[in-house]
Amino acid sequence: MSNGVTFALLSMIFAGIYDVVCKKYSARERSRGMYVLGIGVTWAVMQLFWMRLNGAPFRAESATISYGLIAGVLLTLSNLLLIEGLTHINVSLGSTVYRLNTIGVVILSYLVLHESVGQIKLAGIILGIIAVLLMYGAGKTSNTHGKSALFFWIVVSASLCRALYGIVSKSGLSAQADAQSMLLIVAVCWVVGGALYAKCIEKRFIVTQKKIVYSALSGFLVFCIVNFLIQGLKVGEASIVIPIANMSFVIALLLSAVLKIERLTTRNTVAACLAVFSILLLFNA
Repeated sequence: MSNGVTFALLSMIFAGIYDVVCKKYSARERSRGMYVLGIGVTWAVMQLFWMRLNGAPFRAESATISYGLIAGVLLTLSNLLLIEGLTHINVSLGSTVYRLNTIGVVILSYLVLHESVGQIKLAGIILGIIAVLLMYGAGKTSNTHGKSALFFWIVVSASLCRALYGIVSKSGLSAQADAQSMLLIVAVCWVVGGALYAKCIEKRFIVTQKKIVYSALSGFLVFCIVNFLIQGLKVGEASIVIPIANMSFVIALLLSAVLKIERLTTRNTVAACLAVFSILLLFNA
């Protein structure tokens, strides 16, 4: 197994765990903003330490700052929406929709970057849509009090923001922005965005032990997700590394079944398999 695949698998595993932790946190009435703020603090501290360890100074070029800020706002918003969405839908559905942001990336790449969309990519998009519809049907029996449709579309919006983040990050790297410095800026955006959401939207800015524990764990997971992905891209092919990393919804599905958060059924298993094939087609077309 190549190092690129190893790093991609690690990113995939940590992303799957992160989605389940988000679901566990959102199951109770807790501040989403304070959670994101805490994740950002943990991630920023770890990112700074990692940069120092590798002798990578912060580079304040205009491209790094501008693309980093835009990417940071998009990723902060996407995760706030994901956490809100997971309040009333199953983690398998939320994780699958969110990680299928690959579909959004392909469509936006066609519209913004003028990349081609062939028959294989179209087949991947169709399979992804079928997978989401199957997964949505599998989650309709959950006790959501009629709110599942609304929160489903909240997660779709989160996935769209995540896709836009991917396009902005790709454009930033093409403009010679520094990857590590961009990640630090993104982490700081989580701190600011989380604080604003807690103070202005939720109207509560309270620190508790539970929030600190969840934020510290999730911040560590996010740091691992993004940095293992970057390491994988450095030593492996993007067409192999990114699809593997994006299959974290399989881990989320299996882990949620083990923890008895939801049941593993034929329907959601088939949906997960279709989503896997969708990602493979989209990235290997």
